[in-house]
Amino acid sequence: MNYTSTRNDSLSVSSAYAIANGISEEGGLFVPTDIPEVSAEFIESLVPLTYIERARKVLSLYLTDFTAEEIDADTFGAYSTGFTHEKVAPLVNLHGNTNILELWHGPTCAFKDMALQLLPYLLTSSAKKTADGKEIVILVATSGDTGKAALEGFKDVDGTRILVFYPSDGVSAMQKLQMTTQQGKNVGVCAIKGNFDDAQTGVKTIFTDPAVKAKLLSENMAFSSANSINWGRLVPQIVYYFSAYADMIASGQIKNGDKINFTVPTGNFGNILAAYYAMKMGLPVNKLICASNENNVLTEFINTGRYNRVRQFHTTVSPSMDILVSSNLERLIFHLSDKGSAETAELFGKLKEDGEYTVSADMLGKIQSVFSAGCCNDCETKKTIGETFSAHNYLLDPHTAVAVKVYNSYKESTGDTTPTVIVSTASPYKFTPAVLEGLGKSAGSSDEFDMIDAVVSHTGVPAPKKLTELKGATPRFTQTVEKTEMEAVVLSMLGI
Repeated sequence: MNYTSTRNDSLSVSSAYAIANGISEEGGLFVPTDIPEVSAEFIESLVPLTYIERARKVLSLYLTDFTAEEIDADTFGAYSTGFTHEKVAPLVNLHGNTNILELWHGPTCAFKDMALQLLPYLLTSSAKKTADGKEIVILVATSGDTGKAALEGFKDVDGTRILVFYPSDGVSAMQKLQMTTQQGKNVGVCAIKGNFDDAQTGVKTIFTDPAVKAKLLSENMAFSSANSINWGRLVPQIVYYFSAYADMIASGQIKNGDKINFTVPTGNFGNILAAYYAMKMGLPVNKLICASNENNVLTEFINTGRYNRVRQFHTTVSPSMDILVSSNLERLIFHLSDKGSAETAELFGKLKEDGEYTVSADMLGKIQSVFSAGCCNDCETKKTIGETFSAHNYLLDPHTAVAVKVYNSYKESTGDTTPTVIVSTASPYKFTPAVLEGLGKSAGSSDEFDMIDAVVSHTGVPAPKKLTELKGATPRFTQTVEKTEMEAVVLSMLGI
């Protein structure tokens, strides 16, 4: 299994190279040259296995330059501790043939843990093969959950340093507290005046700046990424779609070979792209339903073929989806293009220069044959939280609530009764103000931990210890800079 770049398909590299480097030199993203296909027998073999065993089987199809011993050690290290549920990613029946895939039982209470507990192991193994002893510098832009999950995954990992940038007013109070109180000798956190897209653009610019790369090289350092632009972040996410399907077989909801839907709340398109890879591998999928909040750039794109980032940016109660430039969409465009990297580079060049692009009618047809899309506003999100708890005694976070609302609208408009898995991306206790509003309750206080207590009191749903133990913690990182100062912050952190 080799990998190429979305903007230079003459390139052919190993998975270790792709993971260690994070992004290709010309700014493209690494993708597999061929997507491995699996049989019905392969899927059936997953049913009796643990999550770790399922991960080993799926990952081995993509990481062919890793030994079986390396994959065994990496998956065991990632998932054997730190997750509070024995199934790691449990499937919960909401009602009828509608299920919730809970991906937030890891150390930071967000779905990013599913990949970012594994990525440090993959990166360490990759660096041994390709980095020639260089210290790996991880740069991260976050809209909330990736930052904490990456910090937690890479803290005190030998041979690495990690620096996270987040929008100062674009994350929840709990997300900010999680990041700014992070422990570890090799970590750094900095807020920027701007939104997530500003942070993401800044990180990409630093990544591909030859002068900055030369400075790092002179110090025997090299950049890599923990964002989902890194293939090592994306490939672990493929696993939980296979795992959810296997659990549906085990519960008797479906038979092997029956098609199901996945509804995924997403801003950067990585989470739903992993489901697309699983489908292309042979997982029986009827429809991938893309759920957006008021920043509905993906909904418009899937419905019209026009991607336009020049629009009003909304700060919402589902901040991890407050994104206007969905980086992972580039991978999908590359796979669907008949012209490969030439067309991909042209389209994303237009996005950078003009703020928009439009795909061909042929490509739009391919997209709509797989994807459906919808969006909802904050009022609908909070209403869905209240209605879902009232009807099913299940407490949603605002991102999952977006997915539930979009799925309900999809089902009503299409009449599609295919068994469905709704991907749940975070604990509701990371977003207590919106949850309380949705429940029609008040904490009588703006204190984050008073609000946690209020949600527990009103619902009886226990709060994760990883969040409650932050009470009284003192932030280590309090710096806020202009987006133009990000490069200086990176070099200062590294002592260059």
